[in-house]
Amino acid sequence: MITNLPTTFFYLLLPLHTAPATHNHLTDEELIDQILHQQNQQHINTLYNRYADKVYRKCLSFVKDDAAAEDLAHDVFIKVLLNLSSFKGRSKFSSWLYSVTYNFCIDHLRKKNRLAIDALEDKAIQVVNAADIENADELNHIKADRLKNLLEQIKTEEKMILLMKYSDDLSLKEIQEILKISESAVKMRLKRAKEKVQALYEKKYSLQ
Repeated sequence: MITNLPTTFFYLLLPLHTAPATHNHLTDEELIDQILHQQNQQHINTLYNRYADKVYRKCLSFVKDDAAAEDLAHDVFIKVLLNLSSFKGRSKFSSWLYSVTYNFCIDHLRKKNRLAIDALEDKAIQVVNAADIENADELNHIKADRLKNLLEQIKTEEKMILLMKYSDDLSLKEIQEILKISESAVKMRLKRAKEKVQALYEKKYSLQ
């Protein structure tokens, strides 16, 4: 199995830069099957090329440093390849990859003592209307440059859950699986994060 190979093997297999893909006609699942059974360099390159930029940008949103984001993205793909056999196809590969990326970056920040996620689900959680969560009007009316600025002023975990829902268009179920919290906790975190952005917006821009 692919998981029995040493990590250094994958450092040799992963391309340093994206290259022309030769198996783009294959689905993610077909590529994964080929990688697991053949460990073919071209199949690995194709999967890497397909998602390298998205993973890098997601890492960059955490660390705000190009070089650190590149290192994190590379390490994410190493982790993905080492654990590829654990992908069972119950969700889209892109969702599974997002989960690995998110949790890897969260762990990275935790180790650097730069992140402390509140256990909101352990507190008294009020009932949140699902329609309120699906509605992003509070954010959509804010100009893009202002919204970007406001997102940098809230906690990283608050920013990420907003991006997961309203930028990456993940479902509540997918976010729940990634964060490993209850659906009600996901709703509450989204609600509080939106309220915080709205409050910051009104404080900073309401008179402009």
